[in-house]
Amino acid sequence: MGKLIGYARVSTRQQDADRQVADLIAAGVRRDDLYVDHGVSGAHALRPQFNKAVAALEEDDTLVVTTLDRLGRSTQNMLAFAEALRGRGAGLRVLNLGGGDVDTHTPMGSMVFTVMAALAQMELEIKRERITDSVAKRRAAGKDLGGRRPTFTDSQIRNAMRLIEGGEPATQVARDLGMSRATLYRRVRQLPMPSA
Repeated sequence: MGKLIGYARVSTRQQDADRQVADLIAAGVRRDDLYVDHGVSGAHALRPQFNKAVAALEEDDTLVVTTLDRLGRSTQNMLAFAEALRGRGAGLRVLNLGGGDVDTHTPMGSMVFTVMAALAQMELEIKRERITDSVAKRRAAGKDLGGRRPTFTDSQIRNAMRLIEGGEPATQVARDLGMSRATLYRRVRQLPMPSA
């Protein structure tokens, strides 16, 4: 049996990989054989430490990850990767897959990996559908979708003040613009003074 090469990844620099590292060490990976990418999404092809981990694999070695999503997002890519490892005589071990430890060195492990990779992609696609559906419903209902707030021209702020001076409730005028009453009044104070 060859050595175990561990790979961990976190998507943002604020996250830490301590839990993944602890799990990999508990599975028998030596610290010297651990590779960790920080601030790298699984959707990105450029994962420097992942590439180093794969390059370190020799025949009979096994790449160990904690969960399937550490490898990537698409079933096709994950299956191609597992097949490429098999072609090099190396294996893949996923510690938390389907409630247990799955090793592609075995026929059963390879089958479970294939099924779970397909399920992981299906789950991702269902999440995307839900998000798309939610955005469409919020947009249809005229609700805020988040993101960068629109900027308002001085003319729009002056028109809002005219409405308020004409008797419209300030809260409603501000809401119609998509801002709070306090923000509206702050923008009014920032307006340049009209020239005489």
